[in-house]
Amino acid sequence: QVQHVESGGGLVQPGGSLRLSCEGSGFFVGNYGMMWYRQAPEKERELVAAISNAGGTTTYAESVKGRFTISRDNVKDAVYLQMKSLKPEDTAVYYCAKSRTWWYSGGPDYWGQGTQVTVSS
Repeated sequence: QVQHVESGGGLVQPGGSLRLSCEGSGFFVGNYGMMWYRQAPEKERELVAAISNAGGTTTYAESVKGRFTISRDNVKDAVYLQMKSLKPEDTAVYYCAKSRTWWYSGGPDYWGQGTQVTVSS
């Protein structure tokens, strides 16, 4: 059974940092592209960052470039999202997702349960 478990969300002040983790099970993470999406209240879910199966290629939403870093550890079946210089507009539920292929272009087929990130003073 394919599963993702996200962790690391919470409440942080503007300018602060958080590191989200996603641990996969039921499949070999190293075979697939992995993504982080987010969904804010009353907004559509959006792609935040993606990383290729071997970790050599990444892409980011314009709104997070230079502030967020996606990485992976295929030995641990884990994907991470390091978030710095957080802004109130980063407030959302963040979801980890697995791609159907080695890159995010294959589209997501499994989702985690999400972790809430709230940026507020």
